Amino acid sequence: MTIAPDDARQSASHVYRAMRDVVQSMDDSLPGKFEITKEGIVHDMMSPGGPHEVTAAHISRRLERVMPDELLAHNGTPDVENAPEGITRHPDVMVIAWDDLDVEGSIDPRTLIAAIEVVSRSNPDNDWVGKMRDYPLIGIPIYAIFDPRTATGAVLTDIHATPDGPRYATRKDFVYGEDVTIGDWTISTDGLPRYKD
Repeated sequence: MTIAPDDARQSASHVYRAMRDVVQSMDDSLPGKFEITKEGIVHDMMSPGGPHEVTAAHISRRLERVMPDELLAHNGTPDVENAPEGITRHPDVMVIAWDDLDVEGSIDPRTLIAAIEVVSRSNPDNDWVGKMRDYPLIGIPIYAIFDPRTATGAVLTDIHATPDGPRYATRKDFVYGEDVTIGDWTISTDGLPRYKD
């Protein structure tokens, strides 16, 4: 049987809706975080609290000290979703305008100024590979990664077209202890916790 492009799109949409229903049914009953990527469902078994949450809280607070009042560095719900691409993600911190956060349901990822992730000990490829692929695809202009495993990170910007789809063209690496610039704002990385072995 031949599948026409419109049939393929409808089939992909149906699969995405089914995955979204599964994720919503598991969110309240299983620990960790579930996201839908171009590759399928990702389950991150992060433990609550500890260096992951402390890092996200520090980044949020440090950014809010230097950003204008109409923006916030939000580290709560809801998810960001691009249903046509079949992607639902939940950034650890998202830089967004208050007005763009005040919506029912998921947030349009194109309204984010930046997405910030703290690398999970249990699934680092989700942040370093999957989100590096998905975030430019859904239009998030800045992606910052903080890695408590290695006390390093990177800020990715400048989405451009490639044969494999949109990708970030510019990557600026940093080590903890250096100042890091995310968008128009520079914050310190001093004192961010690391994972203990």
